[in-house]
Amino acid sequence: MVVCAALAPAVADAKTDEAYVRVDQLGYPAGSSARGYLMATAPQAGARFVVRSTGGVVAAHGSVGKLLGAWSRRFPYVYAIDFTAPAAGRYAIEVGAQPAAKSPAFPVGTPASIYDPALANSLSFYDNERDGPEFIPSALRTAPGHLNDEHAMTYLTPRVNEEGEFKGELQSLHQWIDAAGGWWDAGDYLKFVQTTSYAVALQLIGVRDFPLQMGGGSARSDFTASARFGLEWLLRMWDEKTRTLYYQVGIGAGNAHTISDHDIWRLPQEDDTYGAGNPLYRFIRHRPVFRAGPPGSPISPNLAGRLAADFALCFQVFHQARPAFADRCLLAAEHVYALADTHPTGHLLTAIPWDFYPESEWRDDLTLGAAELALALQSATSPPAGLPHTSAAYYLADAAHWAAEYKHSSGAGEGLNLYDVSGIADFELVLALRAAGDPAGLQESEGDLVHALGEKLVAAEEQAARDPFGFGFPWAAADTTSHGDGLSVMASEYDYLTGGEEYAAQSRRWLANVLGANAWGTSLIVGDGSTFPDCIQHQVANIVGSLDGGEPVLAGAAVEGPSNEPSSGFLEGMRPCPVGGGNVFARFDSGQARYEDNMEAYSYTEPAIDLTASSMLAFSWQVAAPDPPELLAPPPAPQFGS
Repeated sequence: MVVCAALAPAVADAKTDEAYVRVDQLGYPAGSSARGYLMATAPQAGARFVVRSTGGVVAAHGSVGKLLGAWSRRFPYVYAIDFTAPAAGRYAIEVGAQPAAKSPAFPVGTPASIYDPALANSLSFYDNERDGPEFIPSALRTAPGHLNDEHAMTYLTPRVNEEGEFKGELQSLHQWIDAAGGWWDAGDYLKFVQTTSYAVALQLIGVRDFPLQMGGGSARSDFTASARFGLEWLLRMWDEKTRTLYYQVGIGAGNAHTISDHDIWRLPQEDDTYGAGNPLYRFIRHRPVFRAGPPGSPISPNLAGRLAADFALCFQVFHQARPAFADRCLLAAEHVYALADTHPTGHLLTAIPWDFYPESEWRDDLTLGAAELALALQSATSPPAGLPHTSAAYYLADAAHWAAEYKHSSGAGEGLNLYDVSGIADFELVLALRAAGDPAGLQESEGDLVHALGEKLVAAEEQAARDPFGFGFPWAAADTTSHGDGLSVMASEYDYLTGGEEYAAQSRRWLANVLGANAWGTSLIVGDGSTFPDCIQHQVANIVGSLDGGEPVLAGAAVEGPSNEPSSGFLEGMRPCPVGGGNVFARFDSGQARYEDNMEAYSYTEPAIDLTASSMLAFSWQVAAPDPPELLAPPPAPQFGS
């Protein structure tokens, strides 16, 4: 970030005026239409800019574009800086003669050279989040954590108050299970089926559709082993023999007699012996596992649908290389799906407390589960014995039904994030329909599904028109990072299905918003770009990692991002960050949207496995076309109203 002393000769008061140039810090593909932003305190219509290489060569020049709008009272002027990305190299944008404002340096190159390092960072994030004996040593990880989870006691779900605290003692089920492995949910050490199932689904889709970026064809970012690691934990949480689902390991809020995961700040390897026998820490040393319901009972449809999708994707990815494992997955997929509670009441089952992950929509999850089951059966040359259904047509009809029900209940919906997977469920269903020859008589056709995806993008464009940086989701809402990545993915999906490039520029720009082309001038993914979160609320990263952007950092971790929800809370053992205090980003806040890089500010800087998941697909879409099942010629693009 560079504060200007003066912008241009037209600036009246050079001592007080400020200007900043915001760019996609990950870079731009050579020859592409690129956009940066000039954010200023004073009018800058007609200001000149140059794109200069680090060697001093001017590769492009021009005048800033139209006024895009006001960001805040302090910065009422935001202008577009449009240029064609030059030949491969490293560049910066300079505005004014001094130069008055200069962007961070950014690379220009092939899509692979830009996004492959970010994909490798994403994989390293999940590797560093590994729990249990199969941890991967790194500069941040030197020992496994929570080995006691291999022999964990199960419990009934307790009643909790508004703060998530439960009364009295947890009620044991006197049943031990192996709950080891899996990923920590976020900056804490809890493990949830809710978030793991989402991350696994997107990893498996990436491995299947982008073999050169996320599969065996990549030397740096092959997610195959990572996806299998996540699957194996989910299979431990699902008892196939008794048809019992367990959904959570650990507690985030205890009570006066119980210390919870969120009450202490420590490394994971300390937990197995934490507190040296003190009963206050009994659920730190021996973490409870919570059961979703009695054996064979209905399963909350959000979990049933997403788990069915995971296990069906498992079959699609592993049926040739690991047929026994794949068959086990497909049996589990159909059995879990069959138990979905399609008339749920009250809160959906996500986590305790529910406020950790307050999901309210579930029809999208069943759409995804049924679509992946259809795709799995379409690819099965010899399905395993004992399947309730062996015909893909059964699940195609079910998926179309739930897609129609989703439309009636949620309208256009959000699209692709932990709370709404319709943006990828509809895409997967189109693939399944095309593979089946687009059968007639279903509640949703291919055209209906493509139209629904387009309506989500129209809504995002309408939001983008109200934001000077063109972001398709409100900056003052929660989880802005994952929403931006999800929008980028959906835009690429739509163009793929229609055979056009209607949303290609928006796909890049929404991803760029996450990577530095925003008011704060920071990438919201650790290690991606030149300015990124240094002070994330993550125990290992805070205790062991760098606090100034140097090595080691939790590379690839997508944080929650700007919102209107400030947060704080210091725990003993935290290393203060930023070291000198203060908030260098405060000057860039708008009236509602705020951001702070501070280890206490979990609502801005806590990373999570679900927040990071969509970034992998966003990067992959930018690099290369996928290789899904053979598709028919795309239909004409539907027309959308506002």
